[in-house]
Amino acid sequence: MTTIQNGILSDETQLARYMSFDLINAEAAKDCLIDLQEVVDGQSIVVGLGLSLTMALGAEINGLHQMPVSTSAGLDIPSTPCALWLWLRGNDRGELLHRSRMLEELLISAFELSDVVEGCQYDKNRDLSGYEDGTENPEGDEAVNAAIIQGQGDGLDGGSFVAVQQWVHDFNMLDLMSEEERDNTIGRHVSDNEEFDEAPESAHVKRSAQENFEPEAFMLRRSMPWMEGMAGGLIFVSFGKSFAAFEAVLNKMIGHDDGIQDALFNFTKPITGAYFWCPPMKDGRLDLSKLAI
Repeated sequence: MTTIQNGILSDETQLARYMSFDLINAEAAKDCLIDLQEVVDGQSIVVGLGLSLTMALGAEINGLHQMPVSTSAGLDIPSTPCALWLWLRGNDRGELLHRSRMLEELLISAFELSDVVEGCQYDKNRDLSGYEDGTENPEGDEAVNAAIIQGQGDGLDGGSFVAVQQWVHDFNMLDLMSEEERDNTIGRHVSDNEEFDEAPESAHVKRSAQENFEPEAFMLRRSMPWMEGMAGGLIFVSFGKSFAAFEAVLNKMIGHDDGIQDALFNFTKPITGAYFWCPPMKDGRLDLSKLAI
């Protein structure tokens, strides 16, 4: 029976590591993925495959493409594709480190580790700006309908597509803003997380309200704060049955529809961006049948 990588639907992640890999030896890639099947449970490790990897293996995954570069006045939203993405979930930083080392060694004949970002909780479910994150996430059957591929056949059903971006916050800018200015930027009161109608049209909630799109642009967010040294921000992770919802929301955020940019960009911007296909599970293993594995 085809199932889902359960980490996608799990509500809470205490600590995380996001590992990105470049493909350096296509001939060895299939053997490495076979080895990866032995250690991936879809719960503590969620796997995403990039377009360059599926193409190298001669496979075509319907709906998988590269994240486009997006540009508007004064804004450049980057695309930084890679071959393989691993989302490690856990509750102990030391265990995550050693699991990361094991995975790097397991994949080393075909893949080169290009980036590692550590994620953590801040005040349960808040972004480092202080505001609650993911408040409009669908739940239950609605989450499955938003995030999981269905009706596409064996090898695809139960899978998902994920958009991943690393956003860097300008904390000095946030410090200069009054609470009212910050609330108007988000469109919610930081004190009680309540959305308010009088927020400006540039407020984030008005640019990104998923129910206001046609068709509705619901996606399942599994974002987390990240920090390194004195820098920090948000690892934006958004699962969908396609990339359409993510692209619709991003286009409105950067003002493609009406020229109004999301006020969020006043204090934070993405520095990376990539798309991946997350295969389904079958009999407790990654179902890589679409890659002839």
